[in-house]
Amino acid sequence: METVAKVLFPRRRKHRQAWLEKQAHRLKHDVGAAVALLDEFKKIDLNALSAKKKEQMESVITYFRNHHAQMDYAQTQAENRPIGSGVTEAACKVIVKQRLCGSGMKWKGTGAGVVLSLRTLTYTTGRWQQFWTKINQYGFSLEG
Repeated sequence: METVAKVLFPRRRKHRQAWLEKQAHRLKHDVGAAVALLDEFKKIDLNALSAKKKEQMESVITYFRNHHAQMDYAQTQAENRPIGSGVTEAACKVIVKQRLCGSGMKWKGTGAGVVLSLRTLTYTTGRWQQFWTKINQYGFSLEG
């Protein structure tokens, strides 16, 4: 987006910053903002730009064209899903790394999968009890 801001306001730093803040707000709060921005970017006369700026703008347009569905942050938030990677990164650290990467530990895919499945149950309120209720209801067989 900074590339677009520099194209739109090449000599006006304050205008660039204000435009960037406005577009970031749109992306976060307005459903369909990424598609609207893509449409706006396509209207910029690329032939009036230097070769380098034209290439950068084409890259931005391609990115928005390919990823606008993932950039519908307002809709994602409305569905109570996280829009940042922090939640996922924290889960990787707490759920996976702390359990599987201890000194001298070696895991095969199946064993690691079972351990991580059980571990995730303990980190979600009510899921551990729900798991044992199902075990009690249907039984458990050690035969594969």
